[in-house]
Amino acid sequence: MFCDKCGTSLNDTQAYCPSCGKPMKGAPPSPAPAQSRVTGHVRLLGIFWLAYSAIQLMGSWFLASIFPRFFDSRFLGGWGWSPHIPFFVGGLLRAVGWLLLARGLLGVIAGWGLLDRQPWARILAIVLAVFTLLHLVLGTALGVYTLWVLLPGESEREYRQMARPA
Repeated sequence: MFCDKCGTSLNDTQAYCPSCGKPMKGAPPSPAPAQSRVTGHVRLLGIFWLAYSAIQLMGSWFLASIFPRFFDSRFLGGWGWSPHIPFFVGGLLRAVGWLLLARGLLGVIAGWGLLDRQPWARILAIVLAVFTLLHLVLGTALGVYTLWVLLPGESEREYRQMARPA
């Protein structure tokens, strides 16, 4: 057997090369620290909240700014969407858009807070998750995943340990 680094002849029992000091047998791997359930999922959860909120912000911007203009009788030179639609529909859609915009911004703040390990982000994400459960498919999946990661009692303890001091 020879050293890979310097070419010195070695015995099978030698752990290090006598010439260059290179270890011949791999050192036993150090055990990886046990990662808690919350620590393993909080980064992914923050990324999901940012992505979901970005999609929601695009839709809310459409509702709040562009879509209500189609119901305005002055749009396109007096040719509105339809004369049979009540006058308040445009304003109602705009209000819904602004509410969704506020919720989307809160989702971005929650996602950023989870990624930055802020102490308040856990509670904000849990509250938003409860409201998000009603949005079928993506919202329900994100809400269930958030509650599964952050809601149990041991999750609160683990999150407090890893959160940055306020």
